[in-house]
Amino acid sequence: MTTPLIEFVNVKKRFGNIRVMDGLNLSIHRGQITAVIGKSGSGKSVLLKHIIGLEEQDSGSIFYDGRDMAQMDRTARRKFKKRVSYMFQDNALFDAMTVFENIALPIVEKSTLSREEIKERVLTRVNQLDITGTEEKYPAQLSGGMRKRVALARALITDPEVVLFDEPTTGLDPVRKQGVHGMIKEYQAQFGFTALVVSHEIPEIFDIAQQVAMLDQGKIILQDNTEQFLRTNLDVVRCFIHGKEKTGEKI
Repeated sequence: MTTPLIEFVNVKKRFGNIRVMDGLNLSIHRGQITAVIGKSGSGKSVLLKHIIGLEEQDSGSIFYDGRDMAQMDRTARRKFKKRVSYMFQDNALFDAMTVFENIALPIVEKSTLSREEIKERVLTRVNQLDITGTEEKYPAQLSGGMRKRVALARALITDPEVVLFDEPTTGLDPVRKQGVHGMIKEYQAQFGFTALVVSHEIPEIFDIAQQVAMLDQGKIILQDNTEQFLRTNLDVVRCFIHGKEKTGEKI
């Protein structure tokens, strides 16, 4: 078995009296789409924040390519952050900036590329994500689905190794939800990044993920490839998948 690209080992995290992670173990493998599912408020977004350093665990370890992230020096941590992009739940586009400016922002702030090099890279992503013609428009002038594409173009502008998706279909109708899932699957295959998607979109998320993990009461109670995950006999997982309220209810 290959070393996971990102691995949580017995990670614990509390916010006051609320135990968000309680010995959490999770493996994210290179070049795959891994989905973490669970009820709203179960801590899925907190998990993502631990990867990018916005939150720090109380105990346990998080590894990147076999290295304990807590042991990384400043240079190694900076290099890691350049390899990871984050697609926010609400897209986090800046209304006062054009589409071009929004997409370019990560490399304008963090690179020494020339203006022409930045332009070339942005237009390449614009073409690849089928949003040509939107460059001078503002986010408010775009549909919800197009804003998602712009947000993904910005996430991919730095050629990341890992892209984290925080509830990427929130606020979209069923047709656009399917379109966003299709977009993630298509561009992950095209660019080869490792994707971690936190979601409560059942069953749609199963169509794009190679690995699925369920977070419940601070633990990953099951992680497996999608086919095996859907065959589980665990009541709590089956009840969640089928929309049952009582974890002990038979399917």
